[in-house]
Amino acid sequence: MAVRPAEVIRFIGRSSKRVAVTLVGAALLAAGLAMLVLPGPGILVIAIGFAVLGTEYAWAAAALEATKRRTAQAGNVAKGGAAHVARGAQSAARRLKRRRQP
Repeated sequence: MAVRPAEVIRFIGRSSKRVAVTLVGAALLAAGLAMLVLPGPGILVIAIGFAVLGTEYAWAAAALEATKRRTAQAGNVAKGGAAHVARGAQSAARRLKRRRQP
């Protein structure tokens, strides 16, 4: 059974898109991982990399959802820590104010 040239061209067309998406997504993931230790928006670039890969791979779409959840959790922890620091600063300011009053 001989393979027709049209089938070969169709296969190359379909595969080239997947290869291009894989290369671009992998490059974005690598850049994002590097930005976790170097200056730059590492988590954002990682999420974009998973979004690009998610167009072709189901595992990448699932990883993007997990990244979104973890990012939201980290944001909540950061907000809670900032609120805790603010409450501590307010109570310290009240104590100083009471000490100054005769």
